[in-house]
Amino acid sequence: MSDVESYLAGDGRGSRLFYSFVRNLVTFILRTYCRMRIEGRENIPTAGPYVLAPVHRSYIDTPIASACTRRRLRFMGKDSLWKNRTIGWILSALGAFPVTRGSADRQAVTRGIQVLQSGEPLVLFPEGERKAGPIVEPLMDGAAYIACKAGVPIVPVGIGGSEKVMGKGAKFIHPHKVVVIIGEPIPAPPSVDGRMPRAAVKEISLQLHERLQGLLDEAIRKAGS
Repeated sequence: MSDVESYLAGDGRGSRLFYSFVRNLVTFILRTYCRMRIEGRENIPTAGPYVLAPVHRSYIDTPIASACTRRRLRFMGKDSLWKNRTIGWILSALGAFPVTRGSADRQAVTRGIQVLQSGEPLVLFPEGERKAGPIVEPLMDGAAYIACKAGVPIVPVGIGGSEKVMGKGAKFIHPHKVVVIIGEPIPAPPSVDGRMPRAAVKEISLQLHERLQGLLDEAIRKAGS
């Protein structure tokens, strides 16, 4: 059994109930304080693994992502946060799983694929760290590679207004309308002799970039930001 499979095997009913409670609370706050509206929920698969790929402009993008579906989403977190057993349990219950910070990207890729192969949906921000402004930065290929390697679809998500709520470097949360638009899934290309050609991954990454820019433009317009 792999590290991630072992970690998921310890997943109990209590942690799932905790996740559901926190998700519902956070969603309520976002809808009340930020007037959050989500469009395109029908584009999210109701079963099976997939990669949810939102743009990243705010500290609140992670809770916004969790509000997109009632299914528990998985997120990567630096393993040092799991040193405290209580904090580790909370993070695990909220969908996070540990990845060694500063390690080779191979570990993050391997664990991401393992999560997807276990049937869980995974959130990856394809721009990497938080960005600023209305232009989608060139994407890192990690999200596309992991989705292609696991043979799962990528669901692009545009988030408008979250940068006004709490953008990069902000210390306080400001009330501002947030609009989330979920795009149609991008299916993973078929493998060739069990391998995924680099050109195919690059093509998926380019498609994702184009979709994200269109969704971000529309979300920003509707959010009035």
